Amino acid sequence: MSKTLIRGAKVLGGEPQDVLIDGETIVEVGAGIEAGDATVVEADGKILLPGLVDLHTHLREPGREDSETVLTGTRAAASGGYTAVFAMANTFPVADTAGVVEQVYRLGQEGGYADVQPIGAVTVGLEGKKLAELGAMHESAAGVTVFSDDGKCVDDAVMMRRALEYVKAFGGVVAQHAQEPRLTEGAQMNEGVVSAELGLGGWPAVAEESIIARDVLLAEHVGSRVHICHLSTAGSVEIVRWAKSRGIDVTAEVTPHHLLLTDEMVRSYNPVYKVNPPLRTERDVMALREALADGTIDIVATDHAPHPHEDKDCEWAAAAMGMVGLETALSVVQQTMVETGLLTWAAVADRMSVKPAEIGQAKGHGRPVSAGEPANLTLLDPAYRGVVDPAGFASRSGNTPYEGRELPGRVTHTWLRGRATVVDGKLA
Repeated sequence: MSKTLIRGAKVLGGEPQDVLIDGETIVEVGAGIEAGDATVVEADGKILLPGLVDLHTHLREPGREDSETVLTGTRAAASGGYTAVFAMANTFPVADTAGVVEQVYRLGQEGGYADVQPIGAVTVGLEGKKLAELGAMHESAAGVTVFSDDGKCVDDAVMMRRALEYVKAFGGVVAQHAQEPRLTEGAQMNEGVVSAELGLGGWPAVAEESIIARDVLLAEHVGSRVHICHLSTAGSVEIVRWAKSRGIDVTAEVTPHHLLLTDEMVRSYNPVYKVNPPLRTERDVMALREALADGTIDIVATDHAPHPHEDKDCEWAAAAMGMVGLETALSVVQQTMVETGLLTWAAVADRMSVKPAEIGQAKGHGRPVSAGEPANLTLLDPAYRGVVDPAGFASRSGNTPYEGRELPGRVTHTWLRGRATVVDGKLA
């Protein structure tokens, strides 16, 4: 593999430096590095970050290849600056056995655009009745460490306790989709003023908060790790903050869309804004931003949820829930967190690379941009401004809430172990 010299990049937003890659490894970081026979990437004004890691991606394969495949999803990931993604288990068949997670893992290896770490289901068929083969999935070639029934909540407290006890034995983590199902029957959007005015079934904040409160207490009781998926309310923030103050081993994520969009968007009845958990109020959005800034919320995760056109281009009640997010996540974080002064670029690297890699135990990812480290890197042009056009997405689906909206920043280059997967904004 040839050498690459990234010249004049602002590493983590700091002073410009040169970064020399040889093969799969960063071999030198400093000023005035000689190029020699290296391919030179002029990075004046651009931000160099460790390759992004997404702890919450829906790749849909096997079973819903009309929405996304491992290949198209990882191409979308690379386009967005990601070098590793964790693939959720709600596929068809469900990723609840060693065989299915190994299939997804190997498809990721064959694609070569991003490392794919499968997430195993907590319960068989996501049905909440019987624990899935957690140990077998962990011991498989995929080496699963994160387990989730995402899309459904593990609402049975005894089942959740058993799962937490089981994964504790090998240092795993249960990632909970916090949604008390009996409080959200018939729900179509956030419960509040807008839902009342529109006459749509309300999805109360307490449906999320009550599960989080229960699960942090269970994690404390068991002495295990719990991760909260797509946290979306101000009340949830306070519960997680309280739990951390007690020393409970809990981590939490927020999606880019919950940092930017509110339930006011639903007034358009455009199903592109239908998502689980639902878009919340402006007060919730501000609380989520502050919590991400102060570390109460540990990471940003996309919850990239592709759907075919016909599943979203229909009446609101019939539409599927979810948004694509891999290719716009970094831009939304730049707008909501960096340009508002809430996060530095070094802190963005922490929330979108270092911490998710730590939580998911993604080896070789989220590492410092320094000599001797794997060359998993993302180069961003923060001065770029562009209108989002899903026709240009690498994802198979285009159900983005940002179509026609101007967002800042563009990933110009992504390197996976020294191999360029994106060059000058285009897939390599």
